[in-house]
Amino acid sequence: MPRIAFCAAAMIVAATNFADARPDTREMTCAQTQALIQSRHAVVLTTGANTYERYVRQFGNECDAPYVPMVDYIPASDGRCMVYRCEEPAPMVPD
Repeated sequence: MPRIAFCAAAMIVAATNFADARPDTREMTCAQTQALIQSRHAVVLTTGANTYERYVRQFGNECDAPYVPMVDYIPASDGRCMVYRCEEPAPMVPD
């Protein structure tokens, strides 16, 4: 029985550590968020209670073709923050 309790406790600790591994943009300023992305080149960030996304530098090769860095706005502790995430560009269709 003690072995089962130990395994259960270890699983709970591991699960909580994984949940804390992703930085939450709502707890950082916009400047801190942008600096983190620049320093890591690409990072998965929590942006809401149940939302997260991978954000990248504007200039770099973090996006696989045909995806390119596109502007996105996410919540930060000091307001909305402009960042970039990989998206497929819309085709240019003539009118």
